[in-house]
Amino acid sequence: MTVTREQQPIVSFEKLFWTWQGHKIQYTVMGTGRPLVLVHGFGASIGHWRKNIPVLAGAGYRVFALDLLGFGGSDKAPLNYTVEVWVELLKDFWTAHIQQRAVFIGNSIGALLSLMVVAEHPEIVAGGVLINCAGGLSHRPHELNPPLRVAMGAFNRLVRSRITGAFVFNRVRQKAQIRRTLYQVYRNREAVTDELVELLYTPSCDPGAQQVFTSILTAPPGPSPTELLPKITCPLLVIWGADDPWTPITGAKIYEKARENGKDIQIVPVPGAGHCPHDEVPDIVNQQISDWLSSK
Repeated sequence: MTVTREQQPIVSFEKLFWTWQGHKIQYTVMGTGRPLVLVHGFGASIGHWRKNIPVLAGAGYRVFALDLLGFGGSDKAPLNYTVEVWVELLKDFWTAHIQQRAVFIGNSIGALLSLMVVAEHPEIVAGGVLINCAGGLSHRPHELNPPLRVAMGAFNRLVRSRITGAFVFNRVRQKAQIRRTLYQVYRNREAVTDELVELLYTPSCDPGAQQVFTSILTAPPGPSPTELLPKITCPLLVIWGADDPWTPITGAKIYEKARENGKDIQIVPVPGAGHCPHDEVPDIVNQQISDWLSSK
């Protein structure tokens, strides 16, 4: 496996590259101390942690963040994407670069992946931080009401079609549409900056990005948090933007139940924040993470 170095202007931290199973994976590392691994959500990248990495590194941690295969500056490989592929990537990344128990910190799908690592590979983890954890890579049919189930089925057919797939992808990835989507999930519109829009838009221009989009939207959802939580043996911090319309805070109830059943879980609602509180209200989230880490 090879590592090369490259500087990119969009964020201030260094970009490194690691080859995994023949694919280029972009990552960064900052600071010294106990290792943390930051895992972004759907469509995001290292840059989505730009308000967290320097702060956590400055608090005495060695902070790693990587672009999952198919996202950010990592290769857009033509394969069938599943949560299991990314969990294997995260485990191999740990083996190659960390090799001591780490705390995995994720947002949305990245939180689900972090929960999977914590549940399935306890030998490499010291804990997990879940920020607005997704329930799956995609919706399970029984989770949707009948009209929405029909609508999602129709949308997936459009995405998979050779005729309409490119059209749908190009509409979704337009900067104006990205901004509209962010306005839905960020409660504070001032947090939706040109820099943030550019961070999400730029990787969508890479060759293969449409195929990645199609593969992920039509992939199986993977294991649910309800299935994973009984396997958890290490501490969890669950942070939830209380005004998230995508993964409503009612999703935190399963973590409350697991805590009642004896799991070491701390739950922190963040009023006035949406789906990505680490980016929308980073001061609050950074402090909550730092306080929790210092107590473990």
